[in-house]
Amino acid sequence: QLQLVESGGGLVQPGGSLTLSCAASGFALDYYAIGWFRQAPGKEREGVSCERSSGGLPNYADSVKGRFTFSRNTAKNTAYLQMNGLKPEDTAVYYCAVDASGNCLGADGMDIWGRGTLVTVSS
Repeated sequence: QLQLVESGGGLVQPGGSLTLSCAASGFALDYYAIGWFRQAPGKEREGVSCERSSGGLPNYADSVKGRFTFSRNTAKNTAYLQMNGLKPEDTAVYYCAVDASGNCLGADGMDIWGRGTLVTVSS
């Protein structure tokens, strides 16, 4: 079964940090583009970051540039999203997803999605 499982969400104070994990099973992440998305209550889903299967620099939404960092660990078949300087507006359910084409084509191009992990930024 092809599956993605996110973890690492939780409650954090403004200015704090969290690292989200996206563990893949049933397939090798190396051959896929990996995207992180988020959806806040009452808002549309938003792309946060994406990295192509061929590597290179990940792209980031303007709202998270300089604060979030994408990475992947081939040996663990896991991708990560390091989030620093968290703000209340970062509160959302965060999802990881993969695109078999290997390219970052947006949410509609993603083939497999995780169930999400909730991040709440509040004092």
